Amino acid sequence: MSIFHIAHTDDWHAAQPSGEYRISTRGAMLEQVGFIHAATTQQLAGVAERFYATDEAELLVLELDEDAIRTAGVELTYEDVGNGELFPHIYGPIRPTYVIQARAARTDSSGRLIYEPA
Repeated sequence: MSIFHIAHTDDWHAAQPSGEYRISTRGAMLEQVGFIHAATTQQLAGVAERFYATDEAELLVLELDEDAIRTAGVELTYEDVGNGELFPHIYGPIRPTYVIQARAARTDSSGRLIYEPA
């Protein structure tokens, strides 16, 4: 099954030499939050509208393989964020081997996520 993470394109590319992407969500690191935020297909648009609507940076939607993350020994759990909705949280860095696809994305003037889903 796939889950998704929205990343700044520059941050994703900067992480490639180390092989570890460590940004939890816009402006917060894995070390600060304790996990990396992710979303299901159904949650992705809402995450984009809430956290990236005013972001002018180039974005990527990273499609991540849940099995690859767990096989690597990284904890991935679905947790309530306070409203009864369960979001996937990755308790470690994202490695390129977890990424099925990275798709260019942006938000439109209404804050809606625009990208080409698979």
